[in-house]
Amino acid sequence: MFENRQIYRVCHQKQGLISFNVTVKETNLNIQADSDLSEQAVRSVLTHRQYVENHISRTPGFAGSLSPLAHPGIAPKIICEMTMAAKTANVGPMAAVAGAVAQSVGKDLLQWSSNVLVENGGDIFIKSETSTIFTIYAGSSPLSMKTGIKVARRPDAFGMCTSSGTVGHSKSFGKADAVTVLAQCCALADAAATSLCNQVQSPKDIEKTIAAGRCMAGVQGIVIIAGKQIGLWGGLELIKL
Repeated sequence: MFENRQIYRVCHQKQGLISFNVTVKETNLNIQADSDLSEQAVRSVLTHRQYVENHISRTPGFAGSLSPLAHPGIAPKIICEMTMAAKTANVGPMAAVAGAVAQSVGKDLLQWSSNVLVENGGDIFIKSETSTIFTIYAGSSPLSMKTGIKVARRPDAFGMCTSSGTVGHSKSFGKADAVTVLAQCCALADAAATSLCNQVQSPKDIEKTIAAGRCMAGVQGIVIIAGKQIGLWGGLELIKL
């Protein structure tokens, strides 16, 4: 998994930005910004991880639930975002944790940098003044690393998150090589990618899974790769690398 992570991190390097890695416990982030913000990033990760860890200790079912949970009421923003994203995507709240952490850290770093990209295990928060091309790593699929997704410059930050049923250690009930979701909320993109990946058992499921994703409020784009087949919908441009 480490080798896979290094592959797509190299491919997502944006010209002109400084790239650095931050590791705090199980959280390992690749961050790109206008300058090296390692110290600020570590403080941010510690803060948001603590929010999640404290909530898990007070709400044991939060960590293991595979279904949406009720709104927690007064709680840190990251917990509320995870809960709301899970409800929209019909998954457990921890399905949104990687995207939520990337987003929380990324928004914190925007205090010091106008361009920020935070990648957390394939889940990416990005605010960029230019268009961005994402390379999709899809395991043994012949389309892996040969498929590029171009997202035009957007005025606001957004999330681009990928889930796989054949690559990585994350829990998945599907068999898609890659499901990538674009949304303004990175936590939602993460939860939706997990949910949609769970629905793909074979290439014939691509069309109906995209239809299901289009019904999720806030989802703005979907890419599904299963074997030799690919499906695309939304504000994304497919390019050959």
